[in-house]
Order: sequence, then structure tokens, then C-alpha cells
Amino acid sequence: MSRYDDFQAFRSRLNERIMGDDAKRGTHADGTPRCGGTLVTKRFFQLDGKAYEAGALDEKTKELLGLAASMVLRCDDCIAYHIDQCVSAGASDEELWETFDIALIVGGSIVIPHLRRGVEFLDECRARR
Repeated sequence: MSRYDDFQAFRSRLNERIMGDDAKRGTHADGTPRCGGTLVTKRFFQLDGKAYEAGALDEKTKELLGLAASMVLRCDDCIAYHIDQCVSAGASDEELWETFDIALIVGGSIVIPHLRRGVEFLDECRARR
């Protein structure tokens, strides 16, 4: 399985577990416990989704901003998610590279390892489209 596939499977499985219905407690087929996130967790997930919808800024711009912030915060899962969303929203390689540049300037050299993994993930995203 590729990093892209691993990331998508992990994200889907855990989001289902986090956002699952508390009334369906028990275990999943793989033996992991079923549990639903609290109301606060569920509302945060909803807020996060709403924040990236088009408004004064279009969806692609918001995803590029999310990518820059994720790189500065050094969150590899967040970087992968936002790269995938940026590609889905139609971001060009030039737009993504300028976003990488901004993150590198703001975050400094500590961002470089995350930039490398981000570029590798971008290559996988592009190969799938």
C-alpha cells in the first residue's frame, strides 16, 4: 500500500470511530473498540469542515492557507490532508510550491523535513489523478 492509501485508510477508519454513534458501542471487525467522540469533538469537526467552505475566500485559497499553517505547525497528517484537498480544489503545482515557500519562510528550516514528505505525498496525489 502507498503512503497515500495508508493515509486515506487510517483517516477514514479513525474518523468513523471518532464520529461514530455512541449507541453503537462494541467492537469493529478488526477488534478496535467502537466509541463516538463527544459533542465537543463532533462540533469541532463540523466547524473545521465549515471553515474551509467558500466564502470571501474560495475553497482552494483556504486549503492553501491550511497547508501553509500545517507545515509551520509540522503536522504531517494535516499536511497530507491539505495537499490532497488542494489538489482536489484544482491547485496548480506552482500554487503549491509558492505555499511551500511561504511555510518555509514563516517556519524556518525545521519545516524542511515536512516539505520533503509533503512533496512526496503531492507526487502520489498527482499520480492518482
